[in-house]
Amino acid sequence: MKKYLVLAMRTPRFDPAVIEPHKLFLKQLSERGQLVESARFTDGTGGAYFITAENLDIATELAFADPVHTTGSSIVTVHEWEPTTPN
Repeated sequence: MKKYLVLAMRTPRFDPAVIEPHKLFLKQLSERGQLVESARFTDGTGGAYFITAENLDIATELAFADPVHTTGSSIVTVHEWEPTTPN
């Protein structure tokens, strides 16, 4: 499994009503063992979370099912995360 960073940046169409469905979505990912970590940005512009998936296509499919994306409340982008360690 690879790790992916999902950025969810709020759009002008952001609706606060999407927060609870988004939290439920993240909870379901966590219960399936696919959510590594999640957090909101303190400036209110959005948030990010890490997921695990076989490949970028699957990670993107998962992230695009997030209610913040499906409602147009946020722009969601997915990036493969490849941590490096100092030599």
